[in-house]
Amino acid sequence: MYHPTTRVLAVLALLQTHGRLTGADLAQRLEVNIRTLRRYIVMLQDLGIPIETERGRNGAYVLSAGFKLPPMMFTNEEALALTVGLLSARRLTSADNGYAVDSALAKLERVMPLDLKSRVRALSETLTLDLNATNSIPTRETILSGLSHAAQRQQRVHLRYQQREGEVTERDFDPYGLTYFQHKWYGIGFCHLRGSLRSFRLDRILDLQAVNANFDRPNDFDPLHYLMQAIATLPRKYPFDLLLKTDMDTAQREVFDVLGILEVTQNGITLRGSVDDLDWLARQIALFSFEFSVRAPNELKTAMKNLSIKLRKSAG
Repeated sequence: MYHPTTRVLAVLALLQTHGRLTGADLAQRLEVNIRTLRRYIVMLQDLGIPIETERGRNGAYVLSAGFKLPPMMFTNEEALALTVGLLSARRLTSADNGYAVDSALAKLERVMPLDLKSRVRALSETLTLDLNATNSIPTRETILSGLSHAAQRQQRVHLRYQQREGEVTERDFDPYGLTYFQHKWYGIGFCHLRGSLRSFRLDRILDLQAVNANFDRPNDFDPLHYLMQAIATLPRKYPFDLLLKTDMDTAQREVFDVLGILEVTQNGITLRGSVDDLDWLARQIALFSFEFSVRAPNELKTAMKNLSIKLRKSAG
């Protein structure tokens, strides 16, 4: 038999978990009658716990939003940090226990006040993470939440941005999404100053203001993939061109995104990019499980030969 106090606490726990339950369902779970359940509800309400009663034949009980979360227990920055942590866990977890992460996100969102719920939902819908590095919420929480909220609502913003050289520029920007890569946060979208897709580091955004204009975000846009492909195509000392003797699925599994761009051509799968160090490139492509041929540059062929000589010597 349950102690009455235990049952009262159980009512609270069930409402926290499910959000809304009918009186009949609650009574059945607690093994009490409806009259006793109503007494438990009154006891909780007398303690200041905001339980709302829905009248009618199939009346139900609902724990009011905002009971557990901000502003009473978590600051906005803490709620955002929790959300990013759960999103990271969703990417890392297996299919077997992924439901636990989704359940935690749902519980977190269900009890939030509406204004914070909107900001956290924007993070969930617009964030992609590079989980090869330890991620962190940027100290300028307003930039992260403001940009993610604009991306979710597809609302244009105006940026004051500090370039690497220190120059400050201003531009209108359509944020398609946010991503985290190599210890930095980036906003990816259409830059109206340059007239093309661009990425902007959040720690260099000096000011962010909403603009009374909307945009259409491309379907299935992946900010992390765009950023890594942009890095892969940066102009460097040695452009290279490889013909891969495999299929696209295998190539996509073995060629990491920042190495270059994969394309299907009449001759097969090509990998194009550019590097400053051909010896480094030779070591990377030597790891491929499939055969390939170097079409350019000739210096890469020399680097491959030097690597093969070194490996033969190391093999004795």
